[in-house]
Amino acid sequence: MATQYGRIFPPRPEWLARAEAEAILEPDLPIVDAHHHLWHKPDHPYFLPDLLADTGTGHNVVATVFIECRAMYRADGPPHLRPVGETEFVNGIAAMSASGQYGPTRVAAGIVGFADLALGDAVEPVLEAHVRAGGGRFRGVRQQASWDVDPVIGHGAPGPHLLARPEFRRGLARLSARGLAFDLWVFHPQLAEALDLARAMPQANLVLGHCGGPLGYGPYAGRGDAVFAEWKAGMTELARCPNVSVKLGGMMMRLAAYDYGARPAPPDSAELARLWRPWIETCIELFGADRCLFESNFPVEKMGIGYAALWNAFKRIAAAASEGEKRALFAGTAQRVYAL
Repeated sequence: MATQYGRIFPPRPEWLARAEAEAILEPDLPIVDAHHHLWHKPDHPYFLPDLLADTGTGHNVVATVFIECRAMYRADGPPHLRPVGETEFVNGIAAMSASGQYGPTRVAAGIVGFADLALGDAVEPVLEAHVRAGGGRFRGVRQQASWDVDPVIGHGAPGPHLLARPEFRRGLARLSARGLAFDLWVFHPQLAEALDLARAMPQANLVLGHCGGPLGYGPYAGRGDAVFAEWKAGMTELARCPNVSVKLGGMMMRLAAYDYGARPAPPDSAELARLWRPWIETCIELFGADRCLFESNFPVEKMGIGYAALWNAFKRIAAAASEGEKRALFAGTAQRVYAL
């Protein structure tokens, strides 16, 4: 049965266990995992012990950045302030990690939460509340702008063209004035909208998620060459904006490079590197190592591969990079973009 792409499924431990054990490549290379989640889903909890079980599989993960996922919102109070509960929750996890009692990885050294920037200037007290709740760790906002006309793709945004709305841009200006980053999540047909935003607001620190959101299912299935060409053209223009960085990874669910739901076992790192290399290498060529940062997108990617093999795949893709470029790709750019 084919996988229903665009949906998050609980990981299958018995299936992941079928993967052949791999030696960890470059085990001393410092990694800042620039994008992961923590949540309580009834069929799929992912808390500190679950993340540490993954980061502890052999790679040198020195720190992580939490990205909003609508976890632990406040149950009451003004609706626009309820997302602050997520920052409160994650800051507690980060404080546990910072105690050193859970190992050397500093989990959620940076926290990216949610605030509705479409509130315009009225978003200011929400940002202030996040900063207070973050205990010095709050680093930015993600508000999903991903939207496609085909309902099979699914929508992260309440409607199209969020990024062009004047009230949204006023809210983004408030965010940028505080020196905070904006995690930009769009699908590849929306890259022109992202470009317009980047040009109109050069003061904004924009971090483009998941390699620019290439799509490979629904109406985009079987159109790999055309999608790549359209995506590359959009990314080429966007790379000319110095205020844009791009996260490398996060393509499991949307690119649909392989049917992880139907395979008898996960791919190894060499196979994943082959499938994702054209997209990731193109990003690095266009943006440069100092504007690219690797992400696990866990536990979402855990639907299709384990943590150790995922980072081995990234290391295979970056094998020809210089030592300085590797330091930027795997840690340095994340440290700079999120002011860790």
